[in-house]
Amino acid sequence: MSNYSRLVAIPAAFIVMQAFAAPAWDAATTYTGGEVVSYAGKDWKAQWWTKGNIPGAEQWGPWALQSGGTPTPTPTPTPTPTPTPTPTPTPTPSGSKQVGSYFAQWGIYGRGYLVKHAQTSGSAAKMTFLNYAFGNIYAKNGGYECGIVNKAENGGQDGGDGWADYQKGFSAGDSVDGVGDVWGEEGKGGLKGNFNQLKKLKAKNPNLKVFISLGGWTWSKWFSNAASTDVLRKQLVSSCIDLYIKGNIPYDGGSNAGGAGTAVGVFDGIDIDWEYPGVQGIGTNTISPNDKQNNTLLLKEFRAQLDALAATTGKKYGLTVAIGAGAEKIAMTEPGEYSKYLDWINLMSYDFNGGWDAKGPTDFHSHLYNDPASPRYLDPQTGKPGLAAQYNIDSAVKNLIAAGAPASKIVLGIPFYGRGWTGVPNINNGLYQSATGPAKGTYEAGIEDYKVLKNAAGSVFVHPITKQSWKYDGSTFWSYDTTDVIQTKLDYVKANGLGGAFSWSLDGDDSAGTLMDAMSKVSQ
Repeated sequence: MSNYSRLVAIPAAFIVMQAFAAPAWDAATTYTGGEVVSYAGKDWKAQWWTKGNIPGAEQWGPWALQSGGTPTPTPTPTPTPTPTPTPTPTPTPSGSKQVGSYFAQWGIYGRGYLVKHAQTSGSAAKMTFLNYAFGNIYAKNGGYECGIVNKAENGGQDGGDGWADYQKGFSAGDSVDGVGDVWGEEGKGGLKGNFNQLKKLKAKNPNLKVFISLGGWTWSKWFSNAASTDVLRKQLVSSCIDLYIKGNIPYDGGSNAGGAGTAVGVFDGIDIDWEYPGVQGIGTNTISPNDKQNNTLLLKEFRAQLDALAATTGKKYGLTVAIGAGAEKIAMTEPGEYSKYLDWINLMSYDFNGGWDAKGPTDFHSHLYNDPASPRYLDPQTGKPGLAAQYNIDSAVKNLIAAGAPASKIVLGIPFYGRGWTGVPNINNGLYQSATGPAKGTYEAGIEDYKVLKNAAGSVFVHPITKQSWKYDGSTFWSYDTTDVIQTKLDYVKANGLGGAFSWSLDGDDSAGTLMDAMSKVSQ
């Protein structure tokens, strides 16, 4: 499927260093808002407290690119030969692997993706688990608790959508089983919305486990505070189990939905998506140097309370995490310790590069291996491989295992979307080139669903070193996974004894569930 034959060497003039008075960025240094550093030949200004966040590596990260500085070209570098990658070992029998995905709560609106579509696409039958994104945590009752509210998210990280969760009535045509939601006896409540659809999805797919995913990029504000003491940890965990596992969701009179026990049986476990322990995410999260140990203690408390409930119900409740793949994020946790309390670890092995670095260079966002020819491979301050060189799947997996995580508990993340740039010159098929800005996307600049990209103009190439595919039409560059690339990743999962694969997110796939079908082959 590829007419890509070899890499074209990057013009030496493309790689420059800039002389600035600002000190070089250091991963171990704590910066506060207003401080300026130099990284990758550019000046970056901290917008808020940050430690370990690579300037320019995150779309909504803490560093803002500054203007100024006079470029000083470095001497023409001696080209580094592109190494021959180590062949992927012949896959060994994998046994039963996890195959999962995320369902986005908000997908039922503009994206028009309903729980029903997980059934009609055939995806639900091929999954072992489905994470519902997301549940929020609120400052409440002198501590922090899980809750469900109806409040638009306006940047305060205190939003919620109880309407989508369990109050919206779905018609027969929009329902998993062809039966519409009913009003029920006045004042008695009941279950509607996505939660009821998930329950129906499970009824049709008995092997499917559904998890509530807590936090995510937007709603990780209170994790650090909530995990800071034993009392606060117990309060948070108890509230989350009561709400989502015991099903005691608030009664809403306007929709005659909810009430004590109405959501029992929807969720089989809890997924903690804290972005990130010890490393600032969105910019306004609580954060502490003690997050490293407290994250472990929080997961230990979740495991203890879930097991205590299991002893009374006779059911097994799952506990997982979703973690950042960056080396600086893994270093701020204790994988060897916290993994003891988990069923598995969802490794978010995507978003390594993207349109937040608006002028490029173009690069891959979910590549299996690093490429020494990438302009990001060497740290311009030291001339040696930098932290960004570890932004690839293989490095992330090795870092996790080296930190004590069992390989069998690592579940690899696969994106059902691409990241891209436009205004990219027709050199090297658009790879590692400058750009005029992020590519136009259906919902957001720089990002697009697989179901759109598969039909977009351009030629598809597969990089021989990174194993990532991209599409280029002479001006626009998209990095994304094809079914062939997914198979290469599944071979990696099996060869390295990993626990399986998951995706973000179901709504990015096409109506036939093409990518989920490819993922399901991990156990074959």
